[in-house]
Amino acid sequence: MNLEEKTSKKIKKPWPTKAAMKQIYEEKLWGGGGDFDFYSGDGSHKAEIIEPYIGAVSSFLRSFENPLVVCDLGCGDFNVGKEFVKHSKKYIGVDIVPDLIKYNVEKFKAPNLEFRCLDIAVDDLPTGDCVILRQVLQHLSNAEVENIIGKLANFKYAIVTEHIPEGDFTPNKDIISGQGIRLKKQSGVNLLAPPFNFKIKAEKQLVKFSLNAGKGVITTTLYTI
Repeated sequence: MNLEEKTSKKIKKPWPTKAAMKQIYEEKLWGGGGDFDFYSGDGSHKAEIIEPYIGAVSSFLRSFENPLVVCDLGCGDFNVGKEFVKHSKKYIGVDIVPDLIKYNVEKFKAPNLEFRCLDIAVDDLPTGDCVILRQVLQHLSNAEVENIIGKLANFKYAIVTEHIPEGDFTPNKDIISGQGIRLKKQSGVNLLAPPFNFKIKAEKQLVKFSLNAGKGVITTTLYTI
């Protein structure tokens, strides 16, 4: 059985994620409106959430004498990602929604910035040094997460942010893509736990933000691969 046949058994066509994400932006299910043509949710706009994250990731990127090539997988409305372009040799923003990518191309300009419309669970990823996955995997089925993890070995670093329950929880309960996140099942993504068993050299927590009681925490972890 070749890789394509294995993948097709894990994720059935048509891929549900693209339609789900397209609907989320079209119907503004994550909020927005007014001045926002596209809005990736309060988690990409609330200062108390994004400012510590931007500070930590910017500090990491600035620590390199030779700037890294960064691939932002699930870049969304780019309200956060735009802060990292100046610290990167090249910054590639990737998302699954074509109209969103078209909008970002028109709105955000820099010599070292480009955008691509890809399904990261299915398509080949751009090459780079560091991959950013900010609250992306939490929306995807285990099959899709597993496919993405299989491609991360091509990078030196992965900065992964996930919304997880506070305290003990059962990791990696499966969900249908685009229909909420694992928090409603008292679960969350842990790449090091089964069934993913992500192989890394080191890990370091960069940021942890606690939401209101019962709403979990948003954690950002740097993995050296």
